[in-house]
Amino acid sequence: MRILFLDIDTLRPDHMGCYGYSRNTTPNMDQVCAEGIRFDNYYCSDAPCLPSRAALVSGMFGIRNGAVGHGGTAGDRRLTGPTRDFTDVVDENCFHNIFRRAGMHTASVSTFAERHSSWWFNAGFNECYNVGGRGGESGEKVLPVALDWLDRNGEKDNWFLHVHFWDPHTPYRAPAEFGNPFENEPLDSWITPEVFAEHRKHVGPHCINELGMYNSDTNPATPRQLGKAETMEQLKQVMDGYDCGIRYADSLIGQIFDNLRAKGIYEDTAIIITADHGENMGELGLYSEHATADYPTCRIPFIIKWPGAKKGIYDAGLHYNVDLLPTMAELLHVEKKDSWDGESYAQTLLSGEDAGRDSLVLSQMAHVCQRSARFGDWLYVRTIHGGFHLFDKEMLFNIKDDPHEQHDVKAEHPELCAKGAKIILDWQEEQMKKSSSAIDPMWTVMREGGPYHTWGHLEEYAQRLRETGREAGAEELLKRYKK
Repeated sequence: MRILFLDIDTLRPDHMGCYGYSRNTTPNMDQVCAEGIRFDNYYCSDAPCLPSRAALVSGMFGIRNGAVGHGGTAGDRRLTGPTRDFTDVVDENCFHNIFRRAGMHTASVSTFAERHSSWWFNAGFNECYNVGGRGGESGEKVLPVALDWLDRNGEKDNWFLHVHFWDPHTPYRAPAEFGNPFENEPLDSWITPEVFAEHRKHVGPHCINELGMYNSDTNPATPRQLGKAETMEQLKQVMDGYDCGIRYADSLIGQIFDNLRAKGIYEDTAIIITADHGENMGELGLYSEHATADYPTCRIPFIIKWPGAKKGIYDAGLHYNVDLLPTMAELLHVEKKDSWDGESYAQTLLSGEDAGRDSLVLSQMAHVCQRSARFGDWLYVRTIHGGFHLFDKEMLFNIKDDPHEQHDVKAEHPELCAKGAKIILDWQEEQMKKSSSAIDPMWTVMREGGPYHTWGHLEEYAQRLRETGREAGAEELLKRYKK
């Protein structure tokens, strides 16, 4: 069997044609979707990049594997400790090793491990190709390596190839010669001039005034990535930059598909398309960042074309990215491990049977400290540290009617807030019973100074707020966060 795993960084599904987007951003991935299954409620358990892949690869939620942040103790996966054998049990049972156990030759083209010093990511691969950009490269550096590997190995049997494209991630970096396919297309967004005017008053990193997190600088090396947007025309440039990154990645993926077709192996190759996380593009006042535990950040695409599986259908059930590990184990007849937190949805692929969960708990500890409960039509968000945003401790959104989280309805539905809080509490207790540590890593983050991306920025950001007419926000930030 041949399996191609396409890992497109920072890809939110509602910016893909096959998920209903009006712009033609993903024609090649849309074709795979028509030939396979689209999952509509698929989420990373832990955001953003490092925590998401730590969960996927280990098969364990961040509360158990420990890697929930981008710095400090919580930037590393926990050591197994005194019970560690000659090799570490987590690496032995990781996602990539499923394919090795099924008799496949495994390879990865990715700079993720070096970008985050997360070398556990390479466990289970026979070959790892690192083009050296530490996540700053664009896809034209990655594609030749992937095509060369396929030219040397594609017609062999029993391989798993992981290919990772960063192009939708900030800074938006599609090459200048790619142009802007959306230059003459209108902005496809829920953001009206009135909403935009409110967003310009927002306090917090990665708002429309500080797209560079804490500043409004535009790097000449990446001109698609504006430092701020003051007009609706500039807002369109921000959206176009993101969509160009998606379309550029899709164009490269199309060349991989053409390679498979030329070899006569496309039809028989299993193709998995997914992402590590999505992207806030105005939701909660954030732009061009994946900094919250909410719907646009944690919801990710998942498309799979699998020999013998259903075709041209969609699944609406709730799933985590950690569910992929036991699913692959079942499909490939590999032994399931009790240490995994995932639940297989193999029967969904084979028969269309619903295997979704009743609820999910979503976590983010790199930019904020938040946990959210996703259940029914609802998203309940509980904030421990707002990452210098002025979030309420609790928020409640009807995702079905309000997918862009414009209306916090907690005052109207206290019973749903109570239900969401109980989902999080019950989940936290269940996970801590299974954990090798007595400490929830969220509290490790809090004890070590809060989310990594807030370290050392409070005073300078408060000063910027004063200089840009947001003095009240500066005082509120200092009141909440200054020790």
